[in-house]
Amino acid sequence: MGFIAFLILGLIAGAIAKAILPGKQGGGIFITLLLGVVGALLGGWIGGLLFGTGINEFFSLSTWLLAIGGAVIVLLVYGMITKRSVR
Repeated sequence: MGFIAFLILGLIAGAIAKAILPGKQGGGIFITLLLGVVGALLGGWIGGLLFGTGINEFFSLSTWLLAIGGAVIVLLVYGMITKRSVR
C-alpha cells in the first residue's frame, strides 16, 4: 500500500474510532485524525505480531479492522493522558 493510501486509511480509521469512542479527548478533529494514523500503524504492528497479518491492502477487511482497532487504542490512551494532565 502506498504512502497516500496509508494516510487516507489512518484518517478514516481515526474518524471511525472517534465515532465509536465519543468523548472529550481534546485537540479537535485534527488531533483525532492524526491519532488515527498513529493507530493504523499500531494496529498493523499488533496484527503482524498476533495474527501474522498486517496492513497490506487498502480494500481488505482485516486492514480496516486492524487500523480502527489501533486507532481506538490510541484514542483511549490519549484520553487518559490528557485527562490526567488537566487536573
